[in-house]
Amino acid sequence: MVSTCLAARATPAARSFAVFSANGQVLALSHRDRSYRALLEQADALDADGQPLVIISQLLLATPLPERAATTDLFHDAARAACVHGLRFYFLGATAENIEIAVAAISRQYPALQIAGWRNGYFREADEAAICAAIVAASTDVLWVGLGVPHQEAFVVRNRERLRGVGWIKTCGGLFDYFQPTSRRAPRWMQKAGIEWLFRVAREPRKYLWRYATTNGTALWLLLMRTR
Repeated sequence: MVSTCLAARATPAARSFAVFSANGQVLALSHRDRSYRALLEQADALDADGQPLVIISQLLLATPLPERAATTDLFHDAARAACVHGLRFYFLGATAENIEIAVAAISRQYPALQIAGWRNGYFREADEAAICAAIVAASTDVLWVGLGVPHQEAFVVRNRERLRGVGWIKTCGGLFDYFQPTSRRAPRWMQKAGIEWLFRVAREPRKYLWRYATTNGTALWLLLMRTR
């Protein structure tokens, strides 16, 4: 991230490096929807944001995934690196209230972090040109896009040309919600066991029950039958 962003500063017309995440929901949707799979194929890198991907890879592959790259953990590594190297973050997503709470929490936790700007995730496609122009004008090095699957991937692919000059683009799903005062992560043992989704369902069944009920089975089948 750091080297890519510093290189992009020297070449403002450079194409952004886009990093998407893969978890059970992403696997299931990419299997069912060819257009969504095509979006994923536009990424420069995919990380494993689901522990089941890591577990299955350890069981079936000679060279397994070394670890889970959960965005909620990755962000803190990225923020610390950004503080050291002076990288500027821009946050896009969540409601107007939640993004402001998140930005305030991030600023308190990382006072040396340079925040180029932020915007909520409720806008029309017709507004995207102006939004991207503002992001670029703010000298953004890393853009965090938390619009949810599949909207965030579609936004990035649709606006790659408009976002030239931004070094790194990282989709981040519900990252900003985890900075809310009432938010909680699953216990570490549940994360390592690959059942963090169960913790989410127990806490917010209306939000998560249907999502996991309709994607977990497909994702597990894909992991077992298509891992090679």
